[in-house]
Order: sequence, then C-alpha cells, then structure tokens
Amino acid sequence: MTASPASAVQEARKTLGKRLREIRQAAGFATARAFAARAGWHESKSSRIENGVTLPSEEDIIVWAQTCGTEDQVADLIATARGIEEMYVDWRRLERAGLKHVQDSVLPLYERTQRFRFYQSWVVPGLLQTPDYARAVLETVASIRDAPGSVADAVAARMARQRILHAAGRRFAFLVEEWVLRTVVGDSEVMAAQLGQLITRASLPSVSLGIIPMGRPRGHAWPTEAFSVFDDERVAVELVSAHLNLRQPDGIADYARTFAELAGISVYGEHARKLIVSALDALG
Repeated sequence: MTASPASAVQEARKTLGKRLREIRQAAGFATARAFAARAGWHESKSSRIENGVTLPSEEDIIVWAQTCGTEDQVADLIATARGIEEMYVDWRRLERAGLKHVQDSVLPLYERTQRFRFYQSWVVPGLLQTPDYARAVLETVASIRDAPGSVADAVAARMARQRILHAAGRRFAFLVEEWVLRTVVGDSEVMAAQLGQLITRASLPSVSLGIIPMGRPRGHAWPTEAFSVFDDERVAVELVSAHLNLRQPDGIADYARTFAELAGISVYGEHARKLIVSALDALG
C-alpha cells in the first residue's frame, strides 16, 4: 500500500531538515542552539526546521545559508522548499482561479509525458469522459467546493486535452474499478453514452483499459485514492479536500508499484468489454 499523503509531505520536510542540519554541522555549529544564537533566532526554531516540524520560508533559507556561508545553495534549497509546499494543495486554493484554469494548468505536463498510468476508483478518467459526463462531474465539483468560473469552459478544456490520446509515441494505461462503471453520473442516458465511449476508446492502439472486477480477491491490490503517474517524473493524487503532487523517487515508486499490483488483478480486452456491457444492460 502507498504511504498516506500526510506522511509523504512530512517525510519530504524531514529530508530538507536533514540537509539543513548537515549544512549547519559542516559550517562548524555543533548544535541547533549554537546556530540559532548566531542567526538571532529562538533555539526552538532551528530545531523545528531540522526535524521537519516547520517548513522554512525563503527568508529562513537565506538566513541559514548566509549564517553557514553557503549562499551558493540558496536557489536549490528554495526550489526544494517550494516543491514541498506545492505537494499538498487544498482544492479550493487550486480552483480559486476557476475550473478552466485547473484544466489548462496540467496541459504542459500532459504534452511532455510519454507514458501515462491512471487509476480511478471514483469516476471515469478525464481523458475517457464524454462531454456530458464531464459536465456532470464538474458541476458536482463546482457545487461541493463553490468553485468559480464557467463549467462549460472547463468541460471544453478537458475535451480539448483528449487530443493527446492520438499523439504519436504516447502510451496510456487506464485501470478502473468495476463499481465506477455502475455508478450513475448525470443520468442513465449520460452514463450509457459514457460506457459506450469506453468501449470505443479501449480500441485505440495507444490505450490499454483494465477493469478490476467486483468480488475479486484483492491480495495486496487494495482500492485506494485515484491517482495518475506521468512517466517516472510525477504522481498526481486526488483526495477529497486536496491535490497531492509527488516528485520524490520513493513516492513515485510506491504508486508505480501499487499500479502494477492493481493491474495484476484487472481484466482486459473481451473480459473488460463484457463488464462494460453488463453495466450498460443494468441501466435498463
């Protein structure tokens, strides 16, 4: 199983704190107290930073480097701290500029990725959604989180991004829990069209669609939060209240391993098609 989002962020803070401790020690400050005295800080501040309790601000990092005589490391340290700050982003903060902005913001990542791995335990993956299904999903998001902006514009941006499915050199692996197929989003007509599109999209040469049947023994492949793996560069995790970005190799490896385990209990091809058709038939 993957580590919790909170523990992943905490581990990243601890890693940065350890690096700052090593810089402090290399500069000749044997204790955090001695460093704090020279920096003009309360002694607990440097200790909290080194132990990952507090994420240092840019000003803190500049003071740290100046005190230790390592100004050449400031840019890299600040970039690391910013990356940690961006790991766990509240949805309301992310959507402050509007739903369309959220859709547009991920386009550069999609355009540079060659291998995509998507696992969905909530809804049909965005790259496989019909306009009406996407509208129902985004209208729910807008209502729950009071997100600003036009839902229609956000849907159009999501649909435009689907052109990446036809771009040369890309590979797409989708894993979807069977209950997603049987959860009616919008209404029965919207859901029927969506299931039909799943069958069509699964036939694309660049697409692999796996369905995890209900009732199948899970082993180590437990259901988890929806996530996406972009090459081996980044993992995006969808949480109820926040969006998690992981760029650390260990975190990416955890989710890649989880994806492989889930893929191992999935069905493909004709077996997957039968599950989709069964869900269609259940709509009546």
